[in-house]
Amino acid sequence: MNENEVLIPASQMDPSAINARTKRGRIQMLFLLLACAAPVLASYFAYYVYKPEGGKTNYGTLVQPVQETNPAWFALPLQGKWTLVAARPAGDCTVQNTKCLEALFLMRQLRVAMGRESNRVQLLWVNTDGKQVDPEIALAYDHETAGFTVEDLPSNPELKAQFMQWLNHEGAGQQIQLIDPSGAKMMYFPVTNSPKEFGSIKKDLEKLLRINYKGEKLQ
Repeated sequence: MNENEVLIPASQMDPSAINARTKRGRIQMLFLLLACAAPVLASYFAYYVYKPEGGKTNYGTLVQPVQETNPAWFALPLQGKWTLVAARPAGDCTVQNTKCLEALFLMRQLRVAMGRESNRVQLLWVNTDGKQVDPEIALAYDHETAGFTVEDLPSNPELKAQFMQWLNHEGAGQQIQLIDPSGAKMMYFPVTNSPKEFGSIKKDLEKLLRINYKGEKLQ
């Protein structure tokens, strides 16, 4: 807009010029909005949409729609961090029962594999039988060095039923469940001792940590 146009009342200006200027302004505003939203859109597109060579980019199973958690289930806050959850009876998790320990070992190793980002991941072992954890197992899967929190099922029958329904959604009760920083389950992983499959799960978790800080409480 030049100096002469500034001095001309809008009612006396050429309507076509006004319309052109209005259209140009709207286009500029649209480009500005797209520029601001581009990083967020790109991250979600990269993870959820783009599938090179016709295959999916994630190894874990996406939960669609995500499943919200109830903060009343456990004392451990499930919001603000990425949380890996496994439900196992403490009475079965002994050094003689490696099958029960596979999930706990996998979770611990995944957290270690995140390196400098490991503080963004917390581990929750839900003790489904309420028995005391074997001291040797408690030492290997403690909070300070391994990042685990062990909690019993909710004592309230209604809350317990809610959690068990949440846990077993899609038949995934024995899988490792991933809760995002908003407090919603968005993916679950099979329990495996295969190095190749471990690498695939690690890539999923690394990708999520890389593209999404939203809602996290970083240390």
